[in-house]
Amino acid sequence: MKPIREVEGRAIPLGLKNVDTDVIIPAQYLKTITRKGLGRGAFESIRAQPGNVFDDPEYKDANILVAGDNFGCGSSREHAAWAISDLGIDAVIAPSFSDIFSGNAFKNGILTVVLPQAAVDRLMEVAKTHPISIDLENQTVTTPFQDRFRFEIDPFRKHCLLNGLDEVGMTLAQDAAISTFESKMAADRPWL
Repeated sequence: MKPIREVEGRAIPLGLKNVDTDVIIPAQYLKTITRKGLGRGAFESIRAQPGNVFDDPEYKDANILVAGDNFGCGSSREHAAWAISDLGIDAVIAPSFSDIFSGNAFKNGILTVVLPQAAVDRLMEVAKTHPISIDLENQTVTTPFQDRFRFEIDPFRKHCLLNGLDEVGMTLAQDAAISTFESKMAADRPWL
């Protein structure tokens, strides 16, 4: 997983409330076991509508998504986080997230930022014309217009995202301690 310190760039101003995982990635795309290529099916029902923000050239390389309340509700499909990541989204800002989606996003290196509705509304406006910057270390979201919004994040999640540590990475970081333990066990209990 790549470390996240700052996420800066254009943001897709989605803003819809209660976007569930079936909207993020429809069930017909769940047959794959790879993370690659799911971006093609991401937000398919929204993309079917003319003039949608996902196909607007203005947001072509956007790496931030500004969403509405209760983003990622519904079933616990990890494919939703995979699809968002495959779209090139590194961070999602919303007033709230479903717990399961937030956990899946974290485990896949996507920063979820919870801000009050008024801050999200302001970011929706800014996103239409200007970039947004998220500083994970200082836990702030800023705009070119001197807007500054502070957000909270679990310290463990912050540490993992800053250092690019997923569950495998955390285990590998303990390699020396694990090797020492295994060597001691082999010496102390050779019959095992």
